Amino acid sequence: MSVWIGVDLGTQSVRAMAVAETGEVLGAAGRPLTSRRDGPRHEQDPEEWWRALAAATREALRDVPASRIAGVAVAATSGTILLTDAAGRPLTPALMYDDRRADAERVNEVGAAVWERLGYRRMQPNWALPKLLWLLRDAPAGARLAHQSDFVNRRLVGHEVATDLSNALKTGVDLIEERWPFEVLNLLPPGVLPGVVRPGSKLGMVSAAASEQTGIPAGTPVIAGTTDGCAAQLGAGATRIGSWNSVLGTTLVLKGVTKELLHDPLGVVYSHRAPDGSWLPGGASSTGAGALTRDLPGRDLDALSSEAAARFGSRRRAHAHPEPARPVTVGRGSAEWAPSAPVTYPLVSRGERFPFDAPDAETFTLGQPAGDVERYVAILLGAAFVERLCFDYLDLLGAPVDGEIILTGGATRSAYWTRLRADVLGRPVTLRENAEPALGMAVLAGGDPAQMIRTRAVIDPSGADLREPYLRFVGELEQRGWLPGKVAHHARERIAR
Repeated sequence: MSVWIGVDLGTQSVRAMAVAETGEVLGAAGRPLTSRRDGPRHEQDPEEWWRALAAATREALRDVPASRIAGVAVAATSGTILLTDAAGRPLTPALMYDDRRADAERVNEVGAAVWERLGYRRMQPNWALPKLLWLLRDAPAGARLAHQSDFVNRRLVGHEVATDLSNALKTGVDLIEERWPFEVLNLLPPGVLPGVVRPGSKLGMVSAAASEQTGIPAGTPVIAGTTDGCAAQLGAGATRIGSWNSVLGTTLVLKGVTKELLHDPLGVVYSHRAPDGSWLPGGASSTGAGALTRDLPGRDLDALSSEAAARFGSRRRAHAHPEPARPVTVGRGSAEWAPSAPVTYPLVSRGERFPFDAPDAETFTLGQPAGDVERYVAILLGAAFVERLCFDYLDLLGAPVDGEIILTGGATRSAYWTRLRADVLGRPVTLRENAEPALGMAVLAGGDPAQMIRTRAVIDPSGADLREPYLRFVGELEQRGWLPGKVAHHARERIAR
């Protein structure tokens, strides 16, 4: 039985996982990473990535026979880059995905036509290409770009490697033609950019030196990975046209699959390229569960979830999948929510990124929650409404949104919140046993997703009617000037169908 290694190189830690073709996790380990933050500055030491990866893989593979290991793939944070010399040694610290010291004005002026054709219209200051230009101002001759995954992949194979299209998106790669658009990128010195390949391509094999440090057998194929968001989508099994992975943790991220490239006039949705050539559109909201820890500091959120379920009632439905208790949120003793039910727009930080662009947006609460339980429910309801609005906007853009909706992220620990989201969406939602990005990389390294990705539960909506509170929430966003009228109108039309 073959075993694949998936590595998730994140912001706070490195996670390594050895997964059998049955989906059984044979070994897993993590190591912390440290950051240097100061205002818009966010840096890490690339050498620490390698040390942490090596330690994590050694531990994860401790009880795995070397003869069974069939491949390894690495996911990394999108837009994290550094400069290296010709031998792959770091010349600069790594500028992390959210470092905002660069200015995107020049790249947006030069590349406007290309970015428009690629669907996202403009780059942000924290994207990789603006940061690359910023780093090159003081770089020595011969400096080369390395994305986070490129740096460790080179260490694994012992020679120069191509980057994958997913990590190269924010560096300006032409995802349609699958090449660097040199008509734009001629503003860079020659030799700075690596070659590009699709995720899932073979980059080389683990070298003897890397094997000694990581415990991965020499000769193991090293497969081009993806960004962490795409890795999570692969781990969730959202790979069919029309299927979507909704990740609700500190913030909300949606990623799905379309046959054709989406073009977004607001510039809040951008698309990666899947290994099979389809498109992976998505967006990241600034709302999410982070508002709970901010607005309810020190409270036991599991206890609040139980209290909310008990106060507002519950009922059960038979289902083919085993699943946890299914609290059903209702209002005023019925399956209909009062239009005036308190709801909070749960921004974690000022400004919204998806499903609309509103740099001045700020959190608000409609109604007057009475006590912590109602404040808790108001935040959960607002996050679910934003999630619904994201799907309304994707539908407006022409994306298929009728496939499986797979929920992942920390919010799925609350059965109450999960059922509430199903009620707001008016759709069944799927929970997986394991949807870690490291699992997605084990699948990309060569595993069979049909065998390795397991469903834990499918949660049906309870039938609770949340249309009126949702429309009230949409109207408030529109009235404040954040949500475009066309989007609000489509949300109203869609919920009336």
